[in-house]
Amino acid sequence: MNDEACRDLAEPLGAACRTRGLVLGTAESCTAGGIAAALTAVAGSSVWFDGGYVSYSNDAKQAMLGVHAGTLARAGAVSAEVVAEMAAGVLNRRPVDLAVAVSGIAGPDGGSAEKPVGLVWFAWMTRGAEPELESRIFPGDRAAVRQAAVRHALAGLLRCVPGP
Repeated sequence: MNDEACRDLAEPLGAACRTRGLVLGTAESCTAGGIAAALTAVAGSSVWFDGGYVSYSNDAKQAMLGVHAGTLARAGAVSAEVVAEMAAGVLNRRPVDLAVAVSGIAGPDGGSAEKPVGLVWFAWMTRGAEPELESRIFPGDRAAVRQAAVRHALAGLLRCVPGP
């Protein structure tokens, strides 16, 4: 998942976090660790990246991040509600200042009329604040959807942590 576009986002993000003394954490479903991989491709990232959770199944989302079973049943794993709980779970479990959470349908199957293949929900959340929530529908095959989601997650983190 590390491409030039990811490096172009992760490097200034790391510099901004280092300058401000901020630490990041991730909660990933459809990207399966791609965001964490992009962040750790930057030399010195251990200063500003704590780690991440890959919570692919609903059970993992509940056990690892404290996502409520009722939320999953009501809204589904690919929803604003679930990514908000995932991001809050990172902040509640780790000494981080900012978390990103991602859940989506990368395909080629699993989509529906209501939640098509390519739909990805994002949450960016800083400690003590409400999450910033957004959904996108990315075109392409499974790899393209996942790569686009990683890039979008990194871009959102960069917006949350302005440059030096």
